Amino acid sequence: MKRIQLLMLVMCVAVSPLLAQSVSTDLQSNVARIKELVQTNAQQATEEINQLLKGKNKKDPDLLVAIGRVYLDAGKSSDAEIYLDQAKKVNNKYPAVYLLEGDIALSKKDGGAACQFYEQAIYFDPNCKEAYLKYAHVYKEANPEQAIEMLLRLKEIAPDYLPADKELADVYYKSNQFAKAIEVYARFINSPEATEDDMLKYAFALFLNHDFTKSLEITQLGLQRNSHYAPFNRLAMYNYTDLKLYEQGLKAADDFFNHSDNPDFSYLDYMYYGHLLSVSKKYDEAIVQYEKALKLDSLKTDLWREISNAYENMSNYVSAIDSYKKYFASFTADLQTPDLLFQLGKLYYEEGTMPALQDLAIKKTSLVEADSVFSIIVEKVPESYLGLFWRARANSALDSETTQGLAKPYYEATLSLLAGKNEARYNPVIIECYSYLGYYYLINNKLLQSKEYWTKILSIDPTNSTAKKALAGIK
Repeated sequence: MKRIQLLMLVMCVAVSPLLAQSVSTDLQSNVARIKELVQTNAQQATEEINQLLKGKNKKDPDLLVAIGRVYLDAGKSSDAEIYLDQAKKVNNKYPAVYLLEGDIALSKKDGGAACQFYEQAIYFDPNCKEAYLKYAHVYKEANPEQAIEMLLRLKEIAPDYLPADKELADVYYKSNQFAKAIEVYARFINSPEATEDDMLKYAFALFLNHDFTKSLEITQLGLQRNSHYAPFNRLAMYNYTDLKLYEQGLKAADDFFNHSDNPDFSYLDYMYYGHLLSVSKKYDEAIVQYEKALKLDSLKTDLWREISNAYENMSNYVSAIDSYKKYFASFTADLQTPDLLFQLGKLYYEEGTMPALQDLAIKKTSLVEADSVFSIIVEKVPESYLGLFWRARANSALDSETTQGLAKPYYEATLSLLAGKNEARYNPVIIECYSYLGYYYLINNKLLQSKEYWTKILSIDPTNSTAKKALAGIK
């Protein structure tokens, strides 16, 4: 509601500021009475206007403009134009006349004509601040740069004019120029004239500019004014989450969802709350929030990945896999990359190697699925060792006693791909390959081959205790 404050200034004036300055108190009182009569008794209003405009008042442009504005405010632009014409005949160089004419044009949704009249007002009085503001307000969404240009002209003649700063900040904000909006909001945010809406926009601009600490500071100032205002509580939750202050974030979430006045929840609200609950290891509650977010916006399919992660953290791999498949299926075929597919394979692998799972048939099914997924990755990215390496792990789990050597060809193929790379980051993978092969040859009583692989491990990691014990046993 506060966002339209300046529009109300343009469109709804009970007694014109110019009238208040130039017309006597008695005449102001008469105009106020006419304002009431226009709505309730049009005939009497006309009679009283005729009486009011006798004598020298007939040549008073301020009074004529004020009466015209009364009719404009009542939605009677045709009547307003009658008094506009009279005022223009009295003084066609008077800026207040063109302010009224611009407002009449604006009431007819002719913003271009309105701005021409506001420019006329400025032409006759370069210090007519209201004309600059009205002009800028018309163009703030249709042509923000033009609105900004006019407001900067106003700032040149009135550097400390607060309404110009307020309007300029709003234009920058609405045109997504958040850094500039922040700069202008900072100039007046601590003044008594700063509204809750100003504070909210300033805080949100800071948030969008990733200055979460400052955004939270302004949000807290807003909450001091109104602790039940939903947008401030929402932004507090967002900022605490992004600052990784999760305990405070959960408190802010409770304030937002349960203690705010008339909150209007969005998918983003539920998503943030889900993140807070997830990092707090309240995975089942996090899933509920993510599902609420998806109900509000089913296109936010990244949430299926978050749901999958939460189920994974609960070791509920059936649901984790099901959710991840929905996430994967949300991509078109050309975007279903090996990296995305890889995570599905890992979920199957984790399910198949879960110690708590005693059903051997389910274990085997999961590991076969994992191997199948990793084999697709090998086909899609033959130059990468990852598909082969994880096929080796899956097959090693399928052959837990290593009696069949199911993993052997995949560990050997992994080593072939990594041969010659000579990069320390591959050492853990190479050591795992050597360890499997060393053990395989050991239990198959091929001691020379086994010794060769344990020795290779020590050449990479001289402190490796498993290799040392194996070599000691072979001796």
